[in-house]
Amino acid sequence: MRIDVKKTYKLFIGGEFPRSESGRSYEVYDAKGNFLANPALASRKDLRDAVVSSRGAAEKWEKTSAFNRSQILYRVAEVMQGRAEQFASEIIAQEGLTKSQAKKQVEEAIDLWVWYSGWCDKIATIYGATNPVSGSFYNFTIPEPLGVVGVFAGGKDSLLDLVHGIAPVLAGGNVAITLANQNFPLSAITLSEVFATSDLPAGVVNVLTGKHSELASWVASHMDIDGIDGSGLDSQVYESVRLAGTDNLKRIKKFSSTESPERILAFMESKTVWHPIGI
Repeated sequence: MRIDVKKTYKLFIGGEFPRSESGRSYEVYDAKGNFLANPALASRKDLRDAVVSSRGAAEKWEKTSAFNRSQILYRVAEVMQGRAEQFASEIIAQEGLTKSQAKKQVEEAIDLWVWYSGWCDKIATIYGATNPVSGSFYNFTIPEPLGVVGVFAGGKDSLLDLVHGIAPVLAGGNVAITLANQNFPLSAITLSEVFATSDLPAGVVNVLTGKHSELASWVASHMDIDGIDGSGLDSQVYESVRLAGTDNLKRIKKFSSTESPERILAFMESKTVWHPIGI
């Protein structure tokens, strides 16, 4: 009789898969209560490493043309399509869904990457503006990325909620530190493998597994994180994050699970440029 190989997963930081510096892990069980895997339990030092990696990648990703960002996000969808069966099997194990329900969630997640990839080179055109001014000047308003955004993944739909959080952040030119759902981490881990084998530059997305109750306060108080998508946090932890994030005026948001250009704009800033009119 063959014994299944149970996995001990690692983190995803800077395009690599390191172990947690603490050496900690925790147990994850399937919908029937059977042992499933040992994900890494990220520490505060792991978070700091992820922030350094994200900050190092932020300028390059921001300067990547919107068209190229669109191509890269589309490539993520392509690679996910090739691993659709693996994603579906993990969703079935974690959430206890039927095969058709899991397949539907995977397909919607892939479609979501395609949807947001289409927005990359359109967001500035649609939400930018040429402003009327009195004088011989042009006045433009352009949306620009905020910087480093922490994304707390929800747990209602383990894969779909994850993509709802990451895709709009990347589409707007930001970089993301993703905090996987504690109970359903396998989708985030497999998605990090997709990132590693797609065209996404190292550090643009970092994925940490562990406890939101531990990581949330550290994310909120870190002075080099510019924004937080707290959609996956419960109301009590979310309120504590909002209070702790005021020290560096973090932009902290919470969304319903729906695709919208507003999720892109939530982590962008409006830059206004004045330019003289040539004669």
